Amino acid sequence: MEKQQAPGAKASLILGICSIVTACCCYGIPGIILGIVGLNKAKKARTEFANNPDVYSGIGNAETGKITSIIGIVLGALIIIYTIFIVSSGQWAAQMEEFRTIMEDLE
Repeated sequence: MEKQQAPGAKASLILGICSIVTACCCYGIPGIILGIVGLNKAKKARTEFANNPDVYSGIGNAETGKITSIIGIVLGALIIIYTIFIVSSGQWAAQMEEFRTIMEDLE
């Protein structure tokens, strides 16, 4: 009998990767949310695998999903902290002007 993949293992991997991408592109908040959901899916997959190791496989996806979710949460938190620092120090307008200059140079 062929083993089934642990439920939630592939989803945790996908959510972990998406958490890293969205943490970098969307000011951190979606990355944290997706990372937390990915951690929950990885925990569920690891629990199911521990309860029935003869039935399920694919625990590597759950472990990788856990790691990528943690990375996404940490990156999201760091980006939020950096954004709060930039806004509170009054450098937001200067940062946006520099960003506009870079974007105009790329065109």
